[in-house]
Amino acid sequence: MTTDLADRYGAPAPWRRPVAIGATAVLAVVGLVWLAWAAFFHGSPEVRSELVSFDIVSSSETTARVDVRLEGDVQATCRLRALAADKTAVGEVAFTPTNGNNDVVIRTEREATAVEKLGCTTPDQPRPR
Repeated sequence: MTTDLADRYGAPAPWRRPVAIGATAVLAVVGLVWLAWAAFFHGSPEVRSELVSFDIVSSSETTARVDVRLEGDVQATCRLRALAADKTAVGEVAFTPTNGNNDVVIRTEREATAVEKLGCTTPDQPRPR
């Protein structure tokens, strides 16, 4: 005694397969468009910065050289932090950079041993770079 499964349980709706393929294609296109947008947007920030060097001048002052690259005519704000030997923050400064090398003085409450670049932001780029 052989029974066809379609006779026993019913056949699937004929529209189901094309709708599933169409929905999958739409989701794939939306995902690829989002991926391209994210790669472009985050791959070309308006401002980039790099800590080039720092020098401990005295127990109350540290200087740092920061290389900043601005895209176009954009206003940016950069932040640096001076750290003591026990890794506590002993000084911090925010400055408006120019394109190229920027020499920055950080006043400290005690002797610093390192300088940390916190990054630069713009009004349209809230994530520090």
